[in-house]
Amino acid sequence: MKYINIANTDLQASNIIMGNMRIPQLSIAGAEKLIRSSLDEGINFFDHADIYGKGKSEEIFSEAIQMNSSIREKMIIQSKCGIRSGFFDFSKEHILESVDGILKRLNTEYLDILLLHRPDPLMEPAEVAEAFEELHKSGKVRYFGVSNHNPAQIELLQKYTPHKLVVNQLQFSIAHTPMIDAGITLNMKIDQAINRDMSVLEYCRLNDITIQAWSPYQHGFFAGTFLGDLEHYPELNEAIDGIAEKYGVTNTAIATAWITRHPANIQVVLGTTKVERMKDACQGSDIKLTREEWYQIYKAAGNIIP
Repeated sequence: MKYINIANTDLQASNIIMGNMRIPQLSIAGAEKLIRSSLDEGINFFDHADIYGKGKSEEIFSEAIQMNSSIREKMIIQSKCGIRSGFFDFSKEHILESVDGILKRLNTEYLDILLLHRPDPLMEPAEVAEAFEELHKSGKVRYFGVSNHNPAQIELLQKYTPHKLVVNQLQFSIAHTPMIDAGITLNMKIDQAINRDMSVLEYCRLNDITIQAWSPYQHGFFAGTFLGDLEHYPELNEAIDGIAEKYGVTNTAIATAWITRHPANIQVVLGTTKVERMKDACQGSDIKLTREEWYQIYKAAGNIIP
């Protein structure tokens, strides 16, 4: 397992993150097996959100591992807030209430990182800053970040808070690459050259913000996995399978390695509930694909390399 430093923190984190959105699908025993197997593989970073299972994901996680100080010390725990039923809410009151609920469900006294979950157009940045300061002073949250935010949204928030935003969680996979497409085809009159995110990848690298890739094996917005999808991605699967055979690993490992190969030290957020799939992903943690292999996969996904 490869570990990275989350810049501007003291956190040494696995570059594979165990996401817990789907653990309500498991029994308590099944959830315990998944979490403890993840720890055995070297994963020390666990991602939550108060919206996942309407809080059930956090409750099941805590119950499954019988949360206590001993096991808590082995984990970096991150959660997110701000999504409500049909709208977003970055009000101070909601952020503070959300964190109290998260801590209660996780049976822990603090979060290592709190992320704001998708942008709230009605955000009052000074109010968010007050919430951050209160949470930090009380010891409830150590560090802060965002999810699905563009550079201007981050800059606006950062203007008001002295707490460095250390993470931005963004959708990224071999079959979902807006973060790199426009940079490769700059100034070309094609759809791939459209800058859809204000160069968020480069912005995060310039500002020491760690990117976390969610839906690392999906295409579209939860449209399904591209791995094994021979109807829509035959050339991509052929390329991945050939490289997987060379390294003696699964296609999941290569899809993971394609993301971790990027010099931005991107973390990969797993959403699986299957222990074997998690182990397959971990095999790609420190595989360093060659440049030729990385670009071969990118092109096989249907992208243009000028």
